[in-house]
This record gives sequence, C-alpha cells and structure tokens, in this order.
Amino acid sequence: MTPAGKCQPDHVSPLQQTHSTATPTGPQTQMDHFPSHWGKPRQDNVDPYSPMPLYSSLTPQVHPWEEPITRTLNPLVTGSSVIALKYKDGIMMAADNLASYGSLARFRDVERLYPVGEHTVVGASGDMSDFHYIKHVLDSLMIKETYIDDGHVLGTPHIYEYLFRVMYNHRSKFNPLWNSLVVGGVHKKEKYAYVPILLNLKHHNSNVKLRLRISCHLRFLGYINLRGTTYKSSTVATGFGAEVAQPLMRKEVEGKEDTLTEEEAIKIINTCMKVLFYMDARSLNKVSCVEKFRNFLSH
Repeated sequence: MTPAGKCQPDHVSPLQQTHSTATPTGPQTQMDHFPSHWGKPRQDNVDPYSPMPLYSSLTPQVHPWEEPITRTLNPLVTGSSVIALKYKDGIMMAADNLASYGSLARFRDVERLYPVGEHTVVGASGDMSDFHYIKHVLDSLMIKETYIDDGHVLGTPHIYEYLFRVMYNHRSKFNPLWNSLVVGGVHKKEKYAYVPILLNLKHHNSNVKLRLRISCHLRFLGYINLRGTTYKSSTVATGFGAEVAQPLMRKEVEGKEDTLTEEEAIKIINTCMKVLFYMDARSLNKVSCVEKFRNFLSH
C-alpha cells in the first residue's frame, strides 16, 4: 500500500518505464556507434563488427613521398676493369662486355665504352644503373650544346671536367655514383707561335715577330672515381686492372707515348685483357676496344 492508499501495479510496461524515467533535466547518454568500443572480441587487424579497419591497431600506411630517403649501399649489377693507354696517333681503350649480378655472369653483351660527341669516349666500371644515369646526363648535355649552336664544340678536357663536377656533387650529397670512369680522346687545340723576322730598313735593322696560328691534336686520358678524385696519365686502369694491368702498361708505354705504334698498342691491350681474363673472376673473353685517332672513333 502507498501512503495515498492506492495500489501500485506489480508489472510496468517498457513504454511506461521509459516515460517515467526520462526527465527533461536529467543526464542523457549518447549511443556509441563504434562497435570496436563495445568490448566485443575482435582480431588485431580486422574488426568483424565493422567494415572499416581499426586504424588504431593497424600499421599506419606510408606513402612513397613520406618514406625515408635511401642511398645505394651495395651495387648490384657491376662491370669490371677498363684499361686505356696513349700511343703516337691517339688513345686506345678496352673493356669486356660482362655485367655481373653479384658473382653470377648475368649479362654478357653490355657495352661499357660510350662515345660522347666526335672526339671523346667514356669507359665505366662499377654499377651499371649509375652508368646509365651518367649516359643520360651526357646525352642531355650534348643535346643542349647542339641547340645552342654557337660554333663551340665540347672537347675531351671539357667533358672530363664536367664529369668530375657531377661525381663530386653526388659524393657531397652522400649519394655517390658507384662508378670509376675513364675519359679519353683527341682534343683539337689551337696554339700560337711567334717567329722572329729580320727586316732590313733604310736607317736601322728591326726584329719583328710574326704570329702564327697552329692547329694541333692533343691526346687526353683521365680517371675519375666515385669520390671525385681525378688524375691524368698516359696509362689508366680501373677495377682489378688497376692492380694487374696497370704495371704491365706502365712498363711498355711510359716514356714511349710519342713513338708507340698502333700495332704495338693493340698487342699491349690484348696482353692485358688476356691476363685479366685469367685472373679476374668477373671478366669475360668478349672485349670492346676503341681507338681514337685524330678525327674519328673506330671500334
């Protein structure tokens, strides 16, 4: 019994209970629409109660532009030795056609001697993908020079200096190009000579010098490595050839650059490549050889 003397029913309908408990001023709780918050069992990667993944438990997706910058630490496809020497008519350069994938002789027809313009050839050992990038840079440079069309032609020393800047720039950014380059060619240069002439005048004798313009072809051979270190010499070798072929070439060439004939130079190159094939496990018996004469390249 209630104080008012009225009987309260034992059973209250849900509708009546809802209307009786809901007050305008009382606290109201909002429904949580995220099933992952309901405390139901779920996997770590997939929420079976929701079509959307649980981003709080998944590894955040990283876009390519958000990934950390990486550098080449170990070259994959590499080429071995390049050797070159000077003789009286020009320069001669040789390299085998093998590109090794680690210790596997994978690619057997790769040209590692690349002509640049009409007077220069560039040989490379090391990573072949970086060498492809260098070839693209050189092609862009030569196309730009062709479009300018100012009568100036890039000679071998100019390409040598340009490649030195490219290699040193990448080294300074801690992203070196994993190559050793040999740059060779015949550079056309103009010199001026002064020849004294005795003139017999009426009152006194006078010595006059006549200025003569002489065109000559200078042989050029230089080396660049991945750190931007350079040197120029009459004999250059990279890779394993710097240990094996370089002493042989120095013995036969140094001091004889102006008298060494083409046949003798070919014989020296063949001997060095044969020794490298016997001693270097990353070499091949298929060789490319370039001779740079006064005005043309020949393979």
